[in-house]
Amino acid sequence: MSDLLPLSLRVEGRRVVVVGGGAVAARSVDGLLAAGADVVVVAPEVVPGLAALAGAGRVHLERRPYADGDLDGAWLAVTATGLPAVDAAVSAEAERRRTWCVDRGDAGRATAWTPSVARVDDVVVAVSAGRDPRRAVRLRDGVAAALQAGDLPLRRSPGRSGARSGSGGAGRVALVGGGPGDPGLLTARGRRLLAEADVVVVDRLGPRSVLEELDDDVIVVDVGKTPGNHPVPQERINEVLVEHGLAGRAVVRLKGGDPYVFGRGGEELAACRAAGLDVEVVPGVTSAVSVPAAAGIPVTHRGVARGFTVLTGHEDLAATPALLAGVPVEAHTVVLLMGVSALAASARALVATGRPPTTPAAVVEDGYGPRQRTTLGTLATIADLAAERGVRAPAVVVVGDVVRLAPGWGAVAGAQPGAQPG
Repeated sequence: MSDLLPLSLRVEGRRVVVVGGGAVAARSVDGLLAAGADVVVVAPEVVPGLAALAGAGRVHLERRPYADGDLDGAWLAVTATGLPAVDAAVSAEAERRRTWCVDRGDAGRATAWTPSVARVDDVVVAVSAGRDPRRAVRLRDGVAAALQAGDLPLRRSPGRSGARSGSGGAGRVALVGGGPGDPGLLTARGRRLLAEADVVVVDRLGPRSVLEELDDDVIVVDVGKTPGNHPVPQERINEVLVEHGLAGRAVVRLKGGDPYVFGRGGEELAACRAAGLDVEVVPGVTSAVSVPAAAGIPVTHRGVARGFTVLTGHEDLAATPALLAGVPVEAHTVVLLMGVSALAASARALVATGRPPTTPAAVVEDGYGPRQRTTLGTLATIADLAAERGVRAPAVVVVGDVVRLAPGWGAVAGAQPGAQPG
């Protein structure tokens, strides 16, 4: 059983005396000022920060040693002189006056303790840890990290979940990039917003396993698309986000990759803003970079590729030559997303715009997923190889000399010894 009573104090406008002028005292003063206390500092010497606060009129500074009677009228005392005899005298006066005292020199002698505090948005967690300040700091940091990562239940009670002061009861919408599908590549911010969500509108390619971590009463709306099958049109997805947001709910639009890389996040953002909703965009790890990396292929590499271009493979590159206009041929990588169905036409278009038929090419299926597989070839052969192997979406196509860095390139028909650049 603890002999401590957890308690919060309202010190706004009340006299608090801090004895001591060093760094420890200064940290106490910062917290007291943030709480609105009327702070008096008693110390013969003070650190520059305290001197600046006194010069700005934010604290009353008595530049002298502590004297009995300095706690007259104080609601709370803090002693942090680093001198055991002085700290003991301050604590003794506080005891006589029935004034709570935080004794930084001897926690066992104190009658009050300042907890270590973790603040995440409107959540405040105070940790005292049995009068052990260092232990409290370690615990506080752990709690703060868990809150930031969404590992603790941040979701508000029903009826209060999405509302924000001054928003007229409207909720909020977050467009969260989920990365290529591996939950480990979802950002900490994304996880935290999911932990707070009342509604999750999810894509097929997002990290769907995180849905298992949601509360049972969280509404999950599946708007996943497959090639040639879009059961929920984009206009309806926009409407769903707006409807739930206006109903006062916390909404997360969980998307594969990054919301702004062929994710139509800009359209969803515009629809929500037009309805007067607050919108947050959380970037995700785009598959244009991460999926080739999963196969050991960098999109840039010193001495091989100085840049890269990302294009949608849905477009007919031959019919829309403007898509390739200005895309460098030398020392440059081309990444095609959603490009399996038009792979043959895309390869021909890339050759027609100046790339040799022998240019290395790769198709990486289901990056970070259970059926991840890489097909290696050249612009002249990649479409036929993909057809023979039954390559299917989701897949990312990479074209350029960086493909020579992929494991297994040496076994590609026609590859010459030493084909892997350093």
